[in-house]
Amino acid sequence: MSTPSGFDELIHPSTRLSVVALLAATEWADFPFIRDSLSLSDSALSKQLHTLEEAGYLEIRKEGGGRKRRTKVRLTQRGRTAFEGHVAALRAIVEGAGATAPRTAEPEPAAARTAPEQQQHHAEAGR
Repeated sequence: MSTPSGFDELIHPSTRLSVVALLAATEWADFPFIRDSLSLSDSALSKQLHTLEEAGYLEIRKEGGGRKRRTKVRLTQRGRTAFEGHVAALRAIVEGAGATAPRTAEPEPAAARTAPEQQQHHAEAGR
């Protein structure tokens, strides 16, 4: 199976996917909100934000100064488009797997079993 169009290796790691998904639901988000929502350390979140910003997927703004300095983050249009394409690619993978997966046989009802088959079934179930 080939990788569907839109699959984004940069977004795919779970932490980055979680960041982008969270940001897709809002216009701007404060750094502490993202950190706490995803249970990340400051350094882990900073690293992921920096990677996504370098790709042009995020815009990061620093507001205020001193102890009141706030970091705000938002998805750029490029980031939003990449996220939507990645989600569509994941859906295609999941739907494709369901369409090609072999079907398993349904268990035979007990009434359809012969007496020796029922004894064998009970013996196997008891293991």
